[in-house]
Amino acid sequence: MSRLDSLRSTFNAKRINAVLVSKPVNVRYFSGFTGDSTILIITRRRQILVTDGRYDDQARLECPQFEIVKQERGLFKAVADQLKSIGIRRVGFEGNAITFAEHAALQKLLPEWNFVALALDGLRQVKDADEIERLRRACSIADRAFEEVLNYIRAGVREIEVAARLEYLMRQYGSERAAFETIVASGLNGCYPHARASSKMINDGEFVTMDFGAVVEGYHSDMTRTVMVGQANDEQRRIYNAVLDAQLLGLKSIRAGVSGREVDKKVRDFLKKADLEKHFTHGLGHGVGLEIHEDPRLSRLSRCKELKAGMLVTDEPGVYVLNFGGVRIEDTVLVTAEGSEPLTRSPKELIELM
Repeated sequence: MSRLDSLRSTFNAKRINAVLVSKPVNVRYFSGFTGDSTILIITRRRQILVTDGRYDDQARLECPQFEIVKQERGLFKAVADQLKSIGIRRVGFEGNAITFAEHAALQKLLPEWNFVALALDGLRQVKDADEIERLRRACSIADRAFEEVLNYIRAGVREIEVAARLEYLMRQYGSERAAFETIVASGLNGCYPHARASSKMINDGEFVTMDFGAVVEGYHSDMTRTVMVGQANDEQRRIYNAVLDAQLLGLKSIRAGVSGREVDKKVRDFLKKADLEKHFTHGLGHGVGLEIHEDPRLSRLSRCKELKAGMLVTDEPGVYVLNFGGVRIEDTVLVTAEGSEPLTRSPKELIELM
C-alpha cells in the first residue's frame, strides 16, 4: 500500500472525503516536498500541493504526482478556494499541527464546512526499506564520529568543545545537520538527563555522557555513549555495568508482538533489583524517523500495544544520581520479526580514556 493509499484508508472511519496535511514532516512523508509553508489537500482521487512562489518550481520537481497550486493571497485563503472548488465539506485536518488561530481563520473562510481533527503521525511508525536504509546511513555517520571524537576527549577540554567536534565530524561524514542539540555532560552534570553542553572543563575521574545523532535525507539517528576519563572507581564501574546490562536486556526484549510497556518494565525491574530504578527517571525509548521523537514509545505510559517489524526505536536506560553524575547508553534499534537489530554499532563496554 502506498503512503497516500494508507492515508486515504483512514477516511471512512472519520467519515471524511479529504484531509489537509500541514505538519512539515508529514507533508514531506506523503508528498516528498522538502520546503515549508505548504499544505497538502488529499481527496479520494486527487492530491494537491498548495505553496508559494518560493517553492513553485521545487514542488514541481519533487512532487510530480501532485497538482501544484501557487498561492498569492495567503496559504489558508488558497486552501479554502480549493476546497470550495472541490465541493467536499467534511474535511480532516492535523489537530496537533494547526494552531487554534489558524483553525479559526479557516473556519471563518469556510463557515459551512465541518473540520475533523486527525492524528496522522502514527502512519509513519513502520518504516519502508528506503527509510531504513537512510537511518542505517545516519547511524553509521554517528558511529564514525564517536570513534574519532574519542581521540579528542581528555581532561581540560570543555563540554562545548566536544559537542562542536562531534557535530563537525558528523557534517564532515555526510550528515545534513545535528539531529538535535548535542548533549555532552561530564561529572556532576551527568545527573541531568538532558544537560546542555556547557563551558565546564572535563576532569580526570569523570564520566562523560554524549547523546547525539546525524540526519540523512531527513531521517534522524540517536545514540548515547558514556565514557570514563581516567580510571573508574568501584562505584562508577558498578553503575556503568548495571546500565549496560539493562541496555542489553532491552535489546533482547524488543521484538515484534510485545508492547511498549512490557519492554520498559523488564528493564525497569532489572534496575530495581540493582537498587537503581529510582534513578531511572525517563522512559526506555522512543521512535525515530523524520522526527527525533516519534511513536512508538517504550515507557510506563506507552500506548503501543504491539511493536511491529520495521519500527525504529531507541533503547536508552540511564541512571542519574545527584552528587555522583550519570550513565546512559543508547542505540537506535530496528524491530524485526525475529527480535531486534541495533543500527548504532559503537562499542558499549566501559571505555577508560587514559
